[in-house]
Amino acid sequence: MFLALLIGLAAGCRTAGTLPRANLKEPGWTVRQGQAVWTHKRGGEGIAGDIIVATRPDGQAFVQFSKGLFPVFVGQLTARAWSISIPPQNLRYSGHGQPPKRVLLLYLPRVLSGLPPPRHWTWQRVGEGGWKLENQSSGESLEVYFNP
Repeated sequence: MFLALLIGLAAGCRTAGTLPRANLKEPGWTVRQGQAVWTHKRGGEGIAGDIIVATRPDGQAFVQFSKGLFPVFVGQLTARAWSISIPPQNLRYSGHGQPPKRVLLLYLPRVLSGLPPPRHWTWQRVGEGGWKLENQSSGESLEVYFNP
């Protein structure tokens, strides 16, 4: 079911070529790791997994949501383009400009860097050491807890 929801999120995204693979061992990356709970809709059951968010000062970003050792969602951003892949389904989508607002995970690097979330979204502290990004219109949310 989770994969079907991700496919639904990505449906309709324009293909513009895949971004080069991010090498997080290169200098300049700030990498955060932790746990996350993604909820597709208001009142829905959340899906827990591991999250990695890496950012660079030049606007490049990398996001990966995994269940155990298996990546479920991998996203990359540059100042001018975005791409996502859903490895279990062998799906890839990409485009130019800002990522689609229906792909919540791609907006996590933006809010972590201090930029405001898109209109009708919230970014707030929850619990001890947690953050929650939520699309107020759809109820989709991502709650993250990064390792210290």
